[in-house]
Amino acid sequence: MTNDTFIDAAAAPGGTLVNAVDDGRFGVRSMIAPLRRVLVRRPSTTGDFATAEWERPDPELLVRQHEDFCGLLASLGCEVELADTAEGMVDATFMKDPGLVIGRGAVVFQMSKPVRRGESVLFAEALKAAGVPITAELTGAARAEGGDILWLDAANVLVGRGYRTNTEGVRRLREIFRDEGVSVRSVDMPHDRGPLHVLHLTSIVSPVTEDLAVVYLPLAPVPLLEELEARGVRVIPVPPDEYETMACNVLTIRPGVVVMVAGNPRTQAALEAAGCEVHVYEGSEISVKGTGGPTCLTGPIWRG
Repeated sequence: MTNDTFIDAAAAPGGTLVNAVDDGRFGVRSMIAPLRRVLVRRPSTTGDFATAEWERPDPELLVRQHEDFCGLLASLGCEVELADTAEGMVDATFMKDPGLVIGRGAVVFQMSKPVRRGESVLFAEALKAAGVPITAELTGAARAEGGDILWLDAANVLVGRGYRTNTEGVRRLREIFRDEGVSVRSVDMPHDRGPLHVLHLTSIVSPVTEDLAVVYLPLAPVPLLEELEARGVRVIPVPPDEYETMACNVLTIRPGVVVMVAGNPRTQAALEAAGCEVHVYEGSEISVKGTGGPTCLTGPIWRG
């Protein structure tokens, strides 16, 4: 496997690819701190899209949209570590879920969705190629996915317990985060459309500044809403039709600067009215048909 890097547009106009060089730049304890390095994976154009719960995409457009997405991240100052295609593994392009980088290194998960269970090894290989050490792994009955993990602040994490992250996964995450000096609380996720449908905690909430978040209220756990209110976080509610087109899945590049899927005008307008700088990408194939927005496509390596 090779691992390439987009560097920022000022240094490499057009998102030129260069070899990645590790200088120890990793660590994540926030959803909104400046995103400096991020891991993505080229999408597969072959595989069992139906079993993976995708609407079949146009393969050429799928690849082009992903390339454009990477170029957008680079233009916003992110170093984009680009991992090779996992042929036939269509969900592997969603790099948020197989694990996450925290303070001292990365945690590699075991995944619940049957067609995704081979992704963890590939995720670990990509991180090692980017110079990020693996400090913990989930084993035994523990299951977790990165989309269920929400940083409230540098010392507090909220985990969604549901079909993707189970009780044993939450227990093990508490142990791992405790070693980092981080407290973990959990909230129960709704059934929604069942265990095969993608529903993570960050499918329904995206923090964009310290006091602003995008939320799909009909599926939001009450303890999450209570936590946001207690912290003085204002909520931008996502309309039901725009929830279906990934409007609630917003990637914060730095506080108030965000990336979202094009085609969600009301949520975009609400963000802009709140003072945010919004960048959009065409995601009909890479996001909407696979029900994975910009946070799903990215595995943050370094925020700070």
